[in-house]
Amino acid sequence: MTLEPHGPTPPPGVGRVVTAMATPFAPDGTLDLPGAQRLATHLVENGTQTVLVSGTTGESPTLRGDEPFELLAAVKDAVGERAGVMIGTGSNDTAKTVATTARAVEAGADAVLVVTPYYNRPDQRGLRIHFTAAAEAADGVPMVVYDIPGRTGRAIEVATLVELAAIEHVVGVKDATGDCGKACDTMAATRGAPGGFALWSGADELNLPLLAVGAVGVISVSAHLVGPEIAAMIAAFPTDPARARELHLACLPVHRALFAEPSPGPLKAALAAKGLPAGPVRPPLADASPGVAQRVLDALAPIEAAR
Repeated sequence: MTLEPHGPTPPPGVGRVVTAMATPFAPDGTLDLPGAQRLATHLVENGTQTVLVSGTTGESPTLRGDEPFELLAAVKDAVGERAGVMIGTGSNDTAKTVATTARAVEAGADAVLVVTPYYNRPDQRGLRIHFTAAAEAADGVPMVVYDIPGRTGRAIEVATLVELAAIEHVVGVKDATGDCGKACDTMAATRGAPGGFALWSGADELNLPLLAVGAVGVISVSAHLVGPEIAAMIAAFPTDPARARELHLACLPVHRALFAEPSPGPLKAALAAKGLPAGPVRPPLADASPGVAQRVLDALAPIEAAR
């Protein structure tokens, strides 16, 4: 059986280029909703098909009260029908995750992203219970599970992904494991899942390698800055892999510079330098040091010059 170059077709509400949007704050650290709208518009005009709010890049651990839903409403209003809007609803408390997911559905989210529970590190039985409960709350809205063991302390095993893939609206996984072999196993094991089961690269430096093993697209940080190049890479890959490789390698210094210090500090510094809404990060994160901020801009310069 031959595999499609991109794997499964992305479900409605989750495109090939998803940007995990930074949350703009005012200088005093309060939420900057007009800035969020302007940033979301910029993303959509530069290759983003789905905007993810309240993800890790959006500093979800320090968003308070209704702020995630204020972001959701503001971004949906800004992008209209031009892009989908996804929201991160996961936590390490299943009851909270269920309630947040249900509220996101009521608020009109096009999709939800649910991260592996962190810190309490449940086993695979606990993960199945957690994700299944979240999927029930999603009520048919596309749900993507987020596998990032470096942050959560627990990987989602392939066998668990296979069980979750049997739920029709659990449409795929954001893979930030750094393990291309596991991605291969996931793609092979979930082939033929009822609603399709896609894999998105969750680590920009592995975007092209994961496309090569069947990823449907990316959930990206770098797309804030190199969205046109990432979109072009994905479009080129099926027919011109050499061009896709050229684009990926050109972006690689940006991908790495953005994580030279804890994200999204370097990203927010670069956005501010480009005149885009960003503001400070909220503690316990610290704003990027001047040297790292310049490293991002230096990595970006040849890409901008080539446009």
